[in-house]
Amino acid sequence: MKNFVYILTDRNRTSLHVGMSADLLKTLAFYKQMPNLFFDSGQQLSRLVYFEEFKTEAQALGRFKLVSRFTRMQKERLVRTCNPDWVDLTIGLDFEHITLNKAMDMQVTLPLNMMS
Repeated sequence: MKNFVYILTDRNRTSLHVGMSADLLKTLAFYKQMPNLFFDSGQQLSRLVYFEEFKTEAQALGRFKLVSRFTRMQKERLVRTCNPDWVDLTIGLDFEHITLNKAMDMQVTLPLNMMS
């Protein structure tokens, strides 16, 4: 099973939240459904700006503990190494999830005699 360590931020990048999850899409959906659960309305964590994938929960927990102790500058540097424009990565995850779990309806099958 996959395990993820992620960093979320608000639209103004005022707060950086480090988290760990076994189902990243489900966790992100929860943050969007309950925007004021952990923070006030000015700091709605809605943008996934960084994530790492691990094979075991022990590896993810070790990395989570390490990244959680980072200073803000270290977290920003970590985000900028792979996401210099601070783009919301949720869009790419949703696209990957949709294409992997949905049958391709637009697939064309050609008869063998047409291919030669």
